[in-house]
Amino acid sequence: MDRFQDLCERLHQKEYKLTPQRKIILRALLNGDDAHLSAEDLYGIVKQQNPEIGLATVYRTLELLAEIDVLQKIDFGDGRLRYELASEEAHHHHHLICTRCGKVLEFEDDLLDSLEQAIQCRNQFRILDHQLKFFGVCKECQIE
Repeated sequence: MDRFQDLCERLHQKEYKLTPQRKIILRALLNGDDAHLSAEDLYGIVKQQNPEIGLATVYRTLELLAEIDVLQKIDFGDGRLRYELASEEAHHHHHLICTRCGKVLEFEDDLLDSLEQAIQCRNQFRILDHQLKFFGVCKECQIE
């Protein structure tokens, strides 16, 4: 089963309808799976395919998809929530955020496993996930 069908099935399992607008939004999210899109970014993309779609529909759909764990909401400190497709793998996925241009880079190295284990043991707390964000200046902005 491809990823689109899998996401459609997850909506169906939660007893949500797969409206034409939701299909367009899901496809746009899948086509830009590396991007960290805000609701406004996504609205600009889907508006080209379906001029009748409203920003409120995009917001509601993003909230629904986050609620059923299809999307993750991420705050990069720029005043706009960003969304990315939830990973089917472990949580070893972090972000480098350029404070000048706003570029977001992902990195997969996870050196926090031992720290997580220590925190869990010391606090008797089972960690399900974590997010790590580094703020700095990207290579391109360092040249300017």
